[in-house]
Amino acid sequence: MASLFSGRVLIRNNSDQDELDTEAELSHRLENRLVLLFFGAGSCPQCQAFAPILRDFFVRLTDEFYVLRAAQLALVYVSQDPTEEEQDLFLRDMPKKWLFLPFEDDLRRDLGRQFSVERLPAVVVLKPGGDVLTRDATDEIRRLGPACFANWQEAAEVLDRNFLQPEDLDDPAPRSLTEPLRRCKYRVDPAARGKRGPRRGNDPEGEGGAEGGDGGLF
Repeated sequence: MASLFSGRVLIRNNSDQDELDTEAELSHRLENRLVLLFFGAGSCPQCQAFAPILRDFFVRLTDEFYVLRAAQLALVYVSQDPTEEEQDLFLRDMPKKWLFLPFEDDLRRDLGRQFSVERLPAVVVLKPGGDVLTRDATDEIRRLGPACFANWQEAAEVLDRNFLQPEDLDDPAPRSLTEPLRRCKYRVDPAARGKRGPRRGNDPEGEGGAEGGDGGLF
């Protein structure tokens, strides 16, 4: 997953705005995790309404105050803000563990085209290997909250290396009875890095595509 940002800098949304500018740092923050790419903008009313929901979703999965162990989850804010000041204002009240691209990095726009983002807000969920698990999870996050992470994790078969206990190696947890349904719902795009595949005849919007016409935001 770190390869998606290879040669780039990611910034932590903390007071020091620590920069992750080496392959080792990027790997530490992104590898073996489900990665959410959050496309949004402070000037977008829909993004303003969704941001507190996503903030609560992320905090409840990663904050020790709420959970016994942090979820294998990372979030990168892919700003579509027109100015750096608006980007900074939007991020001011967001979790410190969020990552974001420098405003001057053109990858902010390129990722929107790469993952066929057609509306804001959008949350693209990526498997640890970089394949697309779902192209826009905003509605699912609104409906299910943190509960949808378990669906993603099982569908992506994330290996919880950081927290694996020795007894787990000999006695793995059984699969959920709902696993086949999840596999059907989260049809992984075989083309890594979000490239659009051919549309299926029974899917008028394309596989997991956003609503709207052929024209994207970018």
